[in-house]
Amino acid sequence: MRKVLLTGLVTVLAMSMVPAASATEGDAPGGPGAHPSWLPADKTGFGTARDRASDVWFTLQGGRMSEVYYPDLSTPSVRSLDLVVSDGRTFATLASAAKSQQVRRVDDLTYEQTSTDDQRRWRLSRTYVTDPARSTVLVDVEFTSLAGRPLSLYAVADPDLTNDGSDDSASASGAVASASDGATAAALTAAPAFSRTSVGYAGVSDGATQLLASKKLVSYSHAASGNVVLTGQTSADGVRSRHVTLSLGMGSSGSEAVNKAQASARRGFHAISADYSRGWRDYLSTVRTAPSSLTSPASRDLYRASVLTLAASEDKHHPGAFIASPSMPWRFGNNDPEYSPSGTYHLVWPRDLYQIATGLLAAGDRSAADRSVDYLFGTQQLPDGHLPQNSNVDGKPYWTSIQLDETALPIVLAQQLGRTDLWPNVRRAAEFLLSYRSADGKASPYTQQERWEEQDGYSPSTIAAVIAGLVCAADLATHSGANADAARYLATADRFKAGLAHQTVTTNGPLSKQPYFVRLTKNGDANSGLTYNLGNSSLTVDQRSVTDAGFLELVRLGIYPADDPVIRNSIKVTDADISFTTPAGQFWHRYTMDGYGEQPDGSPWDYTFPSESRATYGRLWPLLAGERGEYDLAAGNRLSAQRRLTDLSHAAGSSDTMPEQVWDENPPSGSPGHTPGTPTASATPLAWTHAQYIRLAWSVARNRPVEQPSVVREHFLGY
Repeated sequence: MRKVLLTGLVTVLAMSMVPAASATEGDAPGGPGAHPSWLPADKTGFGTARDRASDVWFTLQGGRMSEVYYPDLSTPSVRSLDLVVSDGRTFATLASAAKSQQVRRVDDLTYEQTSTDDQRRWRLSRTYVTDPARSTVLVDVEFTSLAGRPLSLYAVADPDLTNDGSDDSASASGAVASASDGATAAALTAAPAFSRTSVGYAGVSDGATQLLASKKLVSYSHAASGNVVLTGQTSADGVRSRHVTLSLGMGSSGSEAVNKAQASARRGFHAISADYSRGWRDYLSTVRTAPSSLTSPASRDLYRASVLTLAASEDKHHPGAFIASPSMPWRFGNNDPEYSPSGTYHLVWPRDLYQIATGLLAAGDRSAADRSVDYLFGTQQLPDGHLPQNSNVDGKPYWTSIQLDETALPIVLAQQLGRTDLWPNVRRAAEFLLSYRSADGKASPYTQQERWEEQDGYSPSTIAAVIAGLVCAADLATHSGANADAARYLATADRFKAGLAHQTVTTNGPLSKQPYFVRLTKNGDANSGLTYNLGNSSLTVDQRSVTDAGFLELVRLGIYPADDPVIRNSIKVTDADISFTTPAGQFWHRYTMDGYGEQPDGSPWDYTFPSESRATYGRLWPLLAGERGEYDLAAGNRLSAQRRLTDLSHAAGSSDTMPEQVWDENPPSGSPGHTPGTPTASATPLAWTHAQYIRLAWSVARNRPVEQPSVVREHFLGY
């Protein structure tokens, strides 16, 4: 009861700070406003112009425009752009609050978003593009009053400039509202022009808060140093006037942002949209069309969207810097002290970039793969030669743990591209793989973190990457005349393979009477009953009782044959322990009792829950179906691989964005939207998932894993 009373008191106090409609314009009350946080990660759209003159990206989520990135893909600078409809007397509603929401990709990376009022009073359709000539997002709005009487339409933009919404200042002057933090600025205009504008503090005096409370807007001209919001009243009434174009300009100063917004508005949505589409059509003409393995129009559309999504994920100031996802899932988006300014997932991970580069290479974009490998080795850490766990697009490391696969996979990519010019970088990386030791003295192939970034130990997937990296380094060494180095790398690769069974294959584990690969071991003894806590609010368990499908990397990279008995039995173990067949197809968890996902009731993942609480549940990862499909091809089962490709396509949303996770065998009950096999609120679009779809499509078409390095296969399998 006390909590309810306090909540009500806070609401009353907040609303008492919003003056009546007769108040005089001036400084907005209520600073600094509500705590700034980013929107959920389940994006339904992601777009930017192909042209490098336009360094702005938009995302869509929940019936509104969500984060806008500027001036690069590691810097979200706008939280949202929403619309409010009101009759000025009896109701005011946010477009994003409507239950009826539809999003579709209408042309390459052009998206249309439609919201229909729950009471059937209005309908809004918005089409999003960016101006190829400047850093402006344009939103073409069609507004219909279904009640047949004029209504008022307001645009509400929430800037969180330079990845921090707590220190922005805003002003409204005439038909323009703008905000700046001294380094970045945003400006909101419209055509036809806004009839009035206002600025205020989020949750207190901003336009949406006012309208939802009183159905009226009081215009304030200034709001200093806080979480500020921009509002403009449009000329559209849904009856006599149904159309308006919103222009959100970004710049390094308020005047620059205003000039860009106004210049784009003057040129007009139709002309800019045509240029925007032309840029992406020109790009697509340089890559391969969808392969024969994709037979339905929907699958071919998804392939096209996947290629475009990967291409759009490259920063325009730092060639080859492709981010993992334009999103900040769950707790990562709260801007609490641990994640302010936000980093995940709008960072570059060497592992994800390897997946992206090989996907684009399969699609025929060789230049993107070359830019990627140049970027990767451009971020190589000296003097030891490892690659960072992840980095901002400018190459500055963000998290700093050592993951051996992230140093090994760039070597594999360099060899696949024949980049002998990178031999000095490759040599430094290979020497690191040979010499790495943990703080407590454990030697490579022990890794401080495996590919899921949660545990140290001896991991089959990491060791597979290290072995493949060393064999590929040996090939580049031979071509560079460094035969002694080549011999050392091959000898170490052979030694690491020989140690795999003891380190990662248990013969006395509880999941099978036959030998199988475990997820990892902490001590390099797979028959040891050593226990460890899985993390993410999960349990402490015997390392022999935890499996994942990372061992498939040994087949995909050409180290083990597909019919190896331990591989085949491990597949049976993982299928029984961590797979689930949904209406959309068969998918896999990352590992036994994974905790990286939503809570049982569907609310967000939170890393602050205590261990042993089993408070969060990792859901199913569609990209693992793609990895299984590549194994199926290696095993000679093309029909199964084709089925995996179809399953993977079913995980996409209606606008062709592919998620990190889909709902599993334990969906939240009692609420809609949690059907197994449909996307969760995880990172979406996840570039790795899109890359896996592209790569599997070409692998099925060619009846072999297209990414497998032939030098590794020839060394270990002899063909």
